Amino acid sequence: MLEQLSGQLEQHFALLKHPVELAAAVDDSPKSRQLAQFLDEVAALSDKLTVTREDNARRPSFAIRRAGTGIEVRFAAIPLGHELTSFVLAVLQVGGHPPAVKPEILDQVRQLEGDYEFTTYLSLTCQNCPEVVQALNVMSITNPRIRHVAVDGSLFRSEAQARNVLAVPTVFLNGSELDQGRMTIEQILARLDTSAPQRAARALDGKAPFDVLVVGGGPAGVSAAIYAARKGIRTGLVTMRIGGQVLDTMAIENLISVPYTEGPQLATALEQQAQSHDIDIMTPHHAVRLVPGTELHEVVVEGGAVLRARTVILATGARWRQLGVPGEQQYRNHGVTYCPHCDGPLFKGKRVAVIGGGNSGVEAAIDLAGLASHVTLLEFAGDLRADEVLQRKLASLGNASVVLNARTTEVAGDDGKVTGLRYEDRVSGSVHDIPLDGVFVQIGLLPNTEWLEGSPVQVNERGEVVSDDRGATAVPGVFAAGDAATTAYKQIVTALGSGSTAALSAFDHLIRTTAVAEAVA
Repeated sequence: MLEQLSGQLEQHFALLKHPVELAAAVDDSPKSRQLAQFLDEVAALSDKLTVTREDNARRPSFAIRRAGTGIEVRFAAIPLGHELTSFVLAVLQVGGHPPAVKPEILDQVRQLEGDYEFTTYLSLTCQNCPEVVQALNVMSITNPRIRHVAVDGSLFRSEAQARNVLAVPTVFLNGSELDQGRMTIEQILARLDTSAPQRAARALDGKAPFDVLVVGGGPAGVSAAIYAARKGIRTGLVTMRIGGQVLDTMAIENLISVPYTEGPQLATALEQQAQSHDIDIMTPHHAVRLVPGTELHEVVVEGGAVLRARTVILATGARWRQLGVPGEQQYRNHGVTYCPHCDGPLFKGKRVAVIGGGNSGVEAAIDLAGLASHVTLLEFAGDLRADEVLQRKLASLGNASVVLNARTTEVAGDDGKVTGLRYEDRVSGSVHDIPLDGVFVQIGLLPNTEWLEGSPVQVNERGEVVSDDRGATAVPGVFAAGDAATTAYKQIVTALGSGSTAALSAFDHLIRTTAVAEAVA
């Protein structure tokens, strides 16, 4: 099972400082046998790893436990796919290898009072799940009053269905649902320690003004920050998370010189390269207001802290566009979802719909057809906009159908989950109901620019920051880049170029305004 990775894993496990037990709860089922084989192969890679047996209600499952202590994390899963990294990190951290987490964050975890029992429902195909699993594992290893088990919703389908888990990751705390979706350890702590955001914001107050302040941590923002830092000027980057929309992207095959990568891998590479430069990276912080000035611009973050800079680059990216119909919000993450890669496995054998006939929508329908009993793709226009090769593939599938000129009007549901969808035929005006278990919305992106409301920065009817081919906005010293700006195409490669263009333009602005100021003086 691990033949191709054994050498690499053996090197990792050489870092273990303490003996670690892999305590398995298994039975005679095929999945239990698969888990037992996996654990035996892992244990053979280090003399500090041993496999033991224990009793647990979830089978197959296992604990990673520091021998002779209560330090442990638990997986009710066979941690392959995206969760293999989570497993390896958990083994290393239980075995005494320090996690790559800021010391002040670990101190905050240690100081949490009370008992916390976390359960995370995940999918092995989910790219958002590992960050949540790894964050909670670190917390449980750091604080003995915190416990965490990661449960594969596909493996324990009846349990996930009983808790109405229709999106991953879904995190339960002490039996009640805490949240869904990607979360960093800082964001989880903010939910538990309500004063954390204010303390984090106060830490920003008093920072010296930046020459360039980048708002946003996606490809455009990171590219802008790196280009600015390479000019030797004081550079800051404020964002909720490094990677942005890239973190929710599966396969990336059109980034020139990189034949194939995946979103989280690219996000990690972006963060590592940013950290190798002299950039003040401030996370997780959400910008809420821009106040342009004559010499210094101000960016206000949630919690009230104010960051000042001579130039500002707006690179806040975009998010999935929503349908805006009755039932969408009510059943969001309970049948209405926006990530087919993450949530698709939870709809195995069920009926689903995909809304949107562009590349993303058709790709989602193709992927889901391999899991669902039937996929209905609904497109508002009279034809699909996806590439011809994708359309041909979709047409070849026996359990997929396409409805054109379909205006979705309502998502129906009952007992907390989706039961159907209503649409209107835009040509005939007739109304149709489709019985469904899930709705995957793939209708494009919406720029994250609401926070600019009230500022003199111009935003067009699509929500994009209006900027020229140099990234300059109508406000001197304020630039825009990436999906939040009026760039022609929304691609990773164009975002990288857009960010670098904005940074070079900001540097040029600084040179010119400094020269004018010196001449006047």
